[in-house]
Amino acid sequence: MTGPAKKKGDAAEREVATLLNDLLGVPARRKLGAGRADDMGDIDGVPDTCVQVADWRDTNEVLRQKVPACAKQQERMGASFGATFLRRRGGSYIVAMTPEQFAALWREASAGGPAT
Repeated sequence: MTGPAKKKGDAAEREVATLLNDLLGVPARRKLGAGRADDMGDIDGVPDTCVQVADWRDTNEVLRQKVPACAKQQERMGASFGATFLRRRGGSYIVAMTPEQFAALWREASAGGPAT
């Protein structure tokens, strides 16, 4: 992928990395080499988590393609957690997960007691 689509994707990945830095206080950054056969997500620096980023016009297509891709990449990297960040019309992000990804997150959160 080259040209405007690549620039848009790269910018979205940088934006999500900054968002994760701000919200979680982790050293999140773009991974280079996304799209390879051994792809393991778009963002590095979020411990034990595969993060996929999509800034596509068709959010249904993101849900159909990228969420399952994130689950495969999560398995490939051996991470406990996975999440797909997708930009909604208007610019804000939402996070989508498979039921299995959500269950893993919920089990971990509930094992530690209520969040403070």
